[in-house]
Amino acid sequence: MSPATPSLSDPWAPLGPSAAAELLGPSGARWWLSGGVALDRWLGAPIRERENIDISTTSADLTVLLAVLPPRYSAWAPDGDSVMPLADAAEDADLQPVLIRDEATGTWALRVNVEDGAPRVWVYRRDARLQLPWDRAVLDIDGIPTGAPEVQLVWKCFSPRPEDDLDKDAVLPRLSEEARGWWERALLTIHPHSSWTIPVRSPMFPARASWNRPQR
Repeated sequence: MSPATPSLSDPWAPLGPSAAAELLGPSGARWWLSGGVALDRWLGAPIRERENIDISTTSADLTVLLAVLPPRYSAWAPDGDSVMPLADAAEDADLQPVLIRDEATGTWALRVNVEDGAPRVWVYRRDARLQLPWDRAVLDIDGIPTGAPEVQLVWKCFSPRPEDDLDKDAVLPRLSEEARGWWERALLTIHPHSSWTIPVRSPMFPARASWNRPQR
């Protein structure tokens, strides 16, 4: 019997990165911290308070990943302004993010984004032209797979909110020259209409230098 349908407005009690790794690690599936929590972990300190926690996986790994969840956790898919049990969704439905609920506490615990990838490369779900080898797209930070910061900023650049601007301003100065150059090229090629392209395009800003620099 399925648990009673929860509300999207129910509170969050997000798992921490270590708890998420302990929960999901035994699955053997490909997964990684993503979104803001990945940026915080890469920096080594929180940029701002975050309501929830995101992880990512691939469509091929989702079932295996969810299979290791203890019985206290249930999986839900978006259904308009509500949610439905993930098990009730059509097999070919693209319903995400998958939301994981802790039935013992009545709170949301984890948000699972389903991304694209091939055996050797991560593939940007919004535009398959953008790819990276897995060891560049997902970093091992103290034993926990963590999405590379330049990749997380590409996801955030599509329609950035003020809080995304805070994340970008904290992370961008810390990127390596290689990562910064990759991000700028991705931004201008894949999301040229993003508001974040303005300083990259402008000759008044040094960021454009890495975009124009010949590749070795």
